[in-house]
Amino acid sequence: MCAHASAPNSDTPIRIGIVGLGYIGTTVGGQFHRHADAAVHAVCDLDTDRLATVGTEFGVPPATRYTEYETMLDDPDCELDAVLVGTPHTLHYDQVVAALDRDLHVYCDKPLTTDLNRARELVARADRTDQTLMVGYQRHLQTAFQRARERFATDPPRWVTASITQDWIADSAGTWRLDPDLSGGGFLFDTGSHLLDGVLWTTGLEPESVAASMDFHDDEQRVDRRAHLDVRFENGATGTVSLHGNLPSTREHIHCWDDRGALYLEGTQWGSREVFEIDTDASEHVPYIDHRQERTRAGAFVESVRDGTEPPATARDALRVTALTDAAYEAARTGDRIPTELESDSSQTRP
Repeated sequence: MCAHASAPNSDTPIRIGIVGLGYIGTTVGGQFHRHADAAVHAVCDLDTDRLATVGTEFGVPPATRYTEYETMLDDPDCELDAVLVGTPHTLHYDQVVAALDRDLHVYCDKPLTTDLNRARELVARADRTDQTLMVGYQRHLQTAFQRARERFATDPPRWVTASITQDWIADSAGTWRLDPDLSGGGFLFDTGSHLLDGVLWTTGLEPESVAASMDFHDDEQRVDRRAHLDVRFENGATGTVSLHGNLPSTREHIHCWDDRGALYLEGTQWGSREVFEIDTDASEHVPYIDHRQERTRAGAFVESVRDGTEPPATARDALRVTALTDAAYEAARTGDRIPTELESDSSQTRP
């Protein structure tokens, strides 16, 4: 079984094993590869050609390239401190649990899991362990979203509108993202997960219930291409969230109104977002945002492991997103307003 040091010596790079060598595995994996305090020590993927190519790029010797995840974790010659989970969504839960069971730190791409009960379980698990469990919601690292969070820390907004567009259906053609057995759903569970997290994390609002409508890409109505959510929050605030995965341009807009006016977060593609502040007299100004100070996802994870501090995006952040997403799918299919249930009646949801 993999050897593990819960807090690797600061002079020794954190040894990372990557499972899934697609976009996340190579993008965030590349950040680890270039980080002075981390080293990609092992890689795992079913595609042997990709395994060879990425293994060579990251300097991983053939002896620690694997086609089976459990083999990577249990190989006595493969000593790891942490795992990057970059596989299809429905595989995340089992792979995260397997790593935590071996006392490994985990960076998991979003969503943490596609199942609400499993999301609750992972929150309880994260609360009990000393291991870092970080979720890939990179907006927590962007200065624009951090500024918004600071504004709403003591006085959440009363009205929120948010939208995101992407040519997601075309981009996902021929991939696992259009297979609900692997993706868990459609555009809402994929790119939409980032938008929901951005709204919930920056505003601090707790979703209470949701009504929703969706258009589906598949006959079984499991893969949505368009979704519209009408959300009520616990403090009486309301919000609308619109997502369209069949449009030619990637654009994101989050508009939050409070008693002082409004704060707008705007952006295109996947770069950093801009902030616009609107006062009650309708005057607008653009605060200075220094994007150069933003940490990478790998850098934030390494810092959390080294310092034993809470990661920027936690399992509880992921639970809020999963609860709202789960309720939205049910609302769209039933036509009813559905409560978002972050906690269950089971005592097992708490450590």
